[in-house]
This record gives sequence, structure tokens and C-alpha cells, in this order.
Amino acid sequence: MPFFAELRRRGVFRVVAAYLVAGWLLTEVLTTLLPTLGAPDWAERAVVLIFALGLIPAAALSWFYELTPDGIKREADIRDEDRTRRVGAGPLDYVTIGGVVLLIVFLGLFSARHSGDDVQPLVASNVDVASVAVLPFDNLSSEDEDYFSEGLAETLLHMLAQVPRLKVAARTSSFAFRGQNKSIGEIASALGVAHVLEGSVQKSGNRVRITAQLIRASDGFHVWSSSYDRTLDDIFAIQDEIARKVGAELTASLLGAANGRLDGVETNNPDAYDLYLQARKEHLTYSYGGLRGAEDLLKGALLIDPDFTEAKTELASSYIRQVETGLRAPAQAYPEIRAITAQVLEVDPDDVVANAIHAYVGTLAGALAGDPVDVKALVAQLEALVARAPDDAQTCILLVRAYQLAQQDEKAVTALQTALARDPFNAQILYELGSAYMRLENFEAARDALQRSLQIESAQPNAYVQLALISAQEGDGVAYVRNLLEALAVDPRDQDLPGLIADFLYGLELVEEGDDFRARVVTIAPTSEIAYRTELTRALARGDAEAADRSARRAIEDGVESRYFAYGGAVQHLLREAIASGSIPSEEAWLEARSPGIFDIDGASVPAKYRTAQAVAMDAWYVSLPREELLRRLDRLLQLGESMGFGVANDPFTRMNIHAMRGEVQEAVQVALTDIFSRSVAGSLGWERTFNQAQYAEVVADPRVQAAMRRWEQEEADIRASVAAFLRDLQSNS
Repeated sequence: MPFFAELRRRGVFRVVAAYLVAGWLLTEVLTTLLPTLGAPDWAERAVVLIFALGLIPAAALSWFYELTPDGIKREADIRDEDRTRRVGAGPLDYVTIGGVVLLIVFLGLFSARHSGDDVQPLVASNVDVASVAVLPFDNLSSEDEDYFSEGLAETLLHMLAQVPRLKVAARTSSFAFRGQNKSIGEIASALGVAHVLEGSVQKSGNRVRITAQLIRASDGFHVWSSSYDRTLDDIFAIQDEIARKVGAELTASLLGAANGRLDGVETNNPDAYDLYLQARKEHLTYSYGGLRGAEDLLKGALLIDPDFTEAKTELASSYIRQVETGLRAPAQAYPEIRAITAQVLEVDPDDVVANAIHAYVGTLAGALAGDPVDVKALVAQLEALVARAPDDAQTCILLVRAYQLAQQDEKAVTALQTALARDPFNAQILYELGSAYMRLENFEAARDALQRSLQIESAQPNAYVQLALISAQEGDGVAYVRNLLEALAVDPRDQDLPGLIADFLYGLELVEEGDDFRARVVTIAPTSEIAYRTELTRALARGDAEAADRSARRAIEDGVESRYFAYGGAVQHLLREAIASGSIPSEEAWLEARSPGIFDIDGASVPAKYRTAQAVAMDAWYVSLPREELLRRLDRLLQLGESMGFGVANDPFTRMNIHAMRGEVQEAVQVALTDIFSRSVAGSLGWERTFNQAQYAEVVADPRVQAAMRRWEQEEADIRASVAAFLRDLQSNS
């Protein structure tokens, strides 16, 4: 082993050993003193790196040079007789090491000082040190138990949010980084926090192993870490311990005050908690399958623990989503939601989410029954609740719904922008923002918000539906169908999605193509509103008057609801046919017999769908009533809408109709030219039947309107051809 013998002869081993000892001692001392002296965070890391990198130069110098009584000489220049009187290796080697170390420290600190600007921007200098983001814990169990690891992290986030003066990043934004290859510094910078809590969960039978670590984002330093190997019965104690220790680390060292009691979920039953976590994951998809699954899981949790208030609030919220997606009828759902939230408020009268749901659904239930409702009062109540809990996205979204009812879409955008500033990676807030921009007809901003929402969460059928509606407004029929197909791929159990495609195709008179999609509706939901709607539009597209009459009467007799204009459309068709045949009185009598009070214009309590029927009955009343009575009924409907905060005249077709009813022909023509024909025909299929009504005779006679109608006819033909070609290509490639 001549090489190792030479290393020993030249003293390299002694130098390396001495270097390691000296380096370790100096590193320990410096990393202890530097924070006390106020040194920046990068200084500690620089010291460790400097001593690690200095080992190689120190070993190299000991190979080529040696300290003799005559000074430092190259190894090759030392005579054999000088080796017998060499200076003691230990002290001289230490001198050599010291010189090298000083040189390296100087160069290293100089380099680190000037490269600090490249490291520090990972966490902005103005970030509050008392801030933390809780990342979704890694699931080390089976694939189907992500809900548990994510739910545990969500509960910890909820508990930490109770610590006074501690800023906690929102759940949706923190969880948006799930599965992304981002560093702790990048995540913290994006969320505007100084610390990150992460960990992992592994379940095996009734055992659970949890690890958690609190990391300082500026340098990756582990402020605190721990692991737990317990039974599932101890899950609540583990959560409490982790939250308290993290809170204590941040509050005691950074805020100077210990945290008080931290509340987790209101159950002590691990089985109920497990079902609740599964339901939360299902609910957040907002799909038909997810909402049904969430309902079953939440009911299971409540059977185990009837006092589990979070499960009750989650169930009430799920029912609202079911109403919005057509899974549950409003008349059935609203009383249940009110009863559930009343139970929660009996236990905790200050529960913000329960109060918001209770007030919102109470207003909708009143409107559904035809009772006078005060939308302005609802807006004020929800604004106060949002002020109490500005970080709660669900309450904010209910406020946005109230703004929508009150036709205050600018306020809705402002509220959502404020919520997004607090929770920048919340896919649901971005979706709602896109929808609000759509109502303001700012389609570019709407598309941007919706696409950003899909980038965060791709499994959103509703976002694709909104993108489809934008495409229709812009005249792109192919994109309309393509986006609805994307939504259908995400949520194949949703009967509305194939129904919307079928309805659009029937509007383009593509009957056979529409039948392929309607078949799915009839198979899975034959009594849904979209099924009734497409049955009528199919008959109209085929020009089958008898089938259209049967379809409309069946909808009335079956008491279909007003979703997708199913009820109103049926009434409208029957009355328009009665106008043509001169049988308005007998048709009204038939409708009254099956829907008592349907035309009670002066009634104090008239169901909402009957008010819709009264609005569409204006076509018949224009030709059957004295002018004075016609205008009285028109003013009555407008006053009812305005008293409840609804801007019924905001729709351009409604505005045109009001002017036409009042004999204001030029005003009606102007609305038609500037607000109706200026758009694409794709958003107004079936428009010919509207303009064929008697009140529009003078409007249609205007040459400018005639030219606009010819342009729409050509555009509709072009869209029909492009959509038909798209579907043929789709079928041939499938």
C-alpha cells in the first residue's frame, strides 16, 4: 500500500484529522453565537458549507507543502537530512490548517454575502414571521386514504387559525401545491408565509404513524419535529399535541405569548371523524357522484355521533350544491337545510357558516313560495357575517349569490377579488369570479379566471360549462360542444350535461345528433327538468306540432319545476299556439285547472314558477287584453321584481319586450340592434319564434332589423355546418 504509506509520511492523515476536530468545534461555536449576534440566516449555513468545502484544499496543501524549521517548503525541495529535524507535526500542521481555514472563511463569507440576494427572495422580507402554511400531509398508506392525511392537515390548519395574531394560509391555497415539485421556499413565497408545517401519515389497521415538522422557509431549518405511533383512538390527542406545539413554537418565540385552548372538530369518535373526512373530499368535487357520496357519508357520521355539528353544517352545504346542480328539488331541500342549520345554531348561535346558510336558504324558500322577500336585507346580513369571518370562502360565496339575486354583480366581483387576495389558489373562488365576470359580459376576464381555476383543479365540470357559455356568446358552436363534452368526461353521472348538448343541437335543427345525447338523459333521469325541456325542443326542431303539444302538456300535468325553463317553456309554447289558433281563453282555463293561481297577477303569495308563467303569458295578453289592463299587469310584474331587488329588465330580450308592449317601437328597435343582434346567434337559438309574436310586428318591419335577422340566419347556418362536421369527425375518430 505505497500510496497510503506516502499519505502517512507526508502527514496528510494528521492534517485531515486535525481539520475535522477544529472545524467541528468552530462550527458548533459559530452557529451558536451568530444568531445571538444578529447575523442573517444565511450566515449559519455559510459556516457549515465553508468548513465542509475547506477539507479538500487543506488535504492538498498538506500533500505538497510541509512546515520545517527553515519555513514552509515544497515537499520536493526537502532534503532527507531535513526530515530528521522536521518541526513537530501537530503544532505546525495546525498552523497550516488555521491559515487555510482563515483564507477559506474570508472567501466563503465574501461570496455568501454577495450571493445572499439570490437566496433571500424565496421568502419576501416583509413576510410576517408569525405566519405558517399547513401543507397536505403525505399519504404513506393505501391510495384510497388520501382523504385521511389531507383531513388531518386540514384540522390542524383549523386549530392553528385560532391562535391569536398567527397568520395561517388558507386551506385551498396550501393544498393547491399537492403533488407539485416545489421547494419549501417557493411555496412559502407564493403563500406569503415564513413557516411551513408538513408531515406524513401511515395507517395500518387500528394503528397510525404520524410525523410532523415545522420548517423555517428562509433557510429550511427545522424549528420543531416529532413523530407519533399510536392507535386511531388517539388521533384527536395527536392533533391537539401537534397544533399546540406548533402554536407554542410560533407564539412563544415570535409573539411572546402562549396560545390558549385550540378547538378541533366537534366529535370524539374516530369512525365519525373518518366518514366526515371522506365526505369533505367527495363534496369538494361538486359533481353529481361526489355530492351523492358526500351525503351518504355525512349521514353515516351523524348516525354514529348525532352531535357532530361540523358534519351537520357540511350536510347543509352539500344540499345547497345538490339544489344548484339539479340533484334535489328546492321545495324538498330548503326545509331540510333550515332544520339542520337550526340544530347547529341551537348549540352554537355564533356559528358563521350555519348563520349564513340559514339566512340564504330562508330567503330562497320565501321566494320559491311566492312570499315577499327582502334581498337587500339578506345582502346586509351576509356582508356582516363575511366581516366576522373574512377567511371563510363558503360564506363569501353565499354573499356573492345574494349579490347576484340583487343584480349587484360589480359588488360580487369586488368581494371575490378580496377573497382571492386572502386565498390566491382557491379554485372555487376563481370559478365564482369567472361566473361573476360572465354576468358582467367581461368574457375575457371570465375565461382567464375559469382557466386558472381549472389549472388548480381540473375535475370541475361547472368551469367547463361556463367556458361553453362564453364560447356560445362568441359564436363558437364547436367550442361550446367541446367544453360540455369535457365537463361530461369529468362528471359522467350528470344528466344536465348531455341534455344541454342535446338542447343546443336541437336549436340548430341537428335532430339525429341531438338524439344521441338526449338518450343518456332519458336513461338516467327521465323526469328531470332537462328531460322535459329537450323533449319539447326536439319536437319543435322536427316541426312536429302534435308532439310539441303533448310534451308541453305532460310537463304541466307532471308539475315540472322551472329549472332550465322547463315549466315556463311549456306554458309559453301552449299560449303561443293558442294565439295562432285563437284559443287563448280555453288554453288559460286548462292551465288554471291544473295549476290553480297560475295567472293570479295580484296575489300576495304566488310561487316563483307561476311568476315565470305570468311573464311569458304577456305574449298572449298583448292580443287578448285591453291595453290598459295589459300595461297594468306589466307594471305589476316589474314592481314585484324591483321590490325584491331583482332587475328583471336587465335581460335585453325583456327590455325589448317591455318597449314593444308599451308601443315604444323605436326604443325596441334600438335594443334589438345594439343589445341583441350585436351578439352571436349561438346564444339565442329559437329566436325566430320570439320575433314572430304580435308585439314585434313593427320592430321586425324595420329594414335594419330585417338585415340583422338575415345576418343571424346565415350565422346560424354556418354554426350548424361546423358543429355537424365536428361531431362527424368525433364519431369517426372514436
